[in-house]
Amino acid sequence: MGEARLIEPHVAYREAYMTFYRDWIASGESIVPWVVEKDPSDFEAYVAFLYSEDTEDKVTREGFVPHSTYWLVNEEDEIVGAVNFRHRLNRKLLESGGHIGYGIAPSHRRQGYARKQLAEALKIAKAKGLDRVLLVCDAGNEASERTILGAGGRFESLFTMEDGETVKRFWIRLEEA
Repeated sequence: MGEARLIEPHVAYREAYMTFYRDWIASGESIVPWVVEKDPSDFEAYVAFLYSEDTEDKVTREGFVPHSTYWLVNEEDEIVGAVNFRHRLNRKLLESGGHIGYGIAPSHRRQGYARKQLAEALKIAKAKGLDRVLLVCDAGNEASERTILGAGGRFESLFTMEDGETVKRFWIRLEEA
């Protein structure tokens, strides 16, 4: 892996984003984080959506909290990952969502990008004034669990969601990150 960095979403990255999005769709996997699931066909509207709830005063949907999305761009200016940072937790996020949701496109995995993306997301959380963050992964997602543990995650508990899926919950103290 060369140099990778988190960037704020911008319409100038349309082609790179569409390649990233098609990679996820072709895989048939669940897309993480949730904001990547949204159809980006109208790309300007999609980018506007990513900024639509990034402050407390913009949140209008019941059950949502302020959140910010960033894209992980590699040295070739390809978007290889996305991260959604929730500025605070509500009950659902405390149980099974956490502060940070992140994913690496299937064709870019096993290259160190998840570790880099999480490290950069933790810096953002710290800059936003948080002293610890909750991260959650599916109970069977060993790669994500290794990434979280590698960033200083401490296992707290398992949580079984309404659909029967079980997630593992980890806290990371940001002075350790």
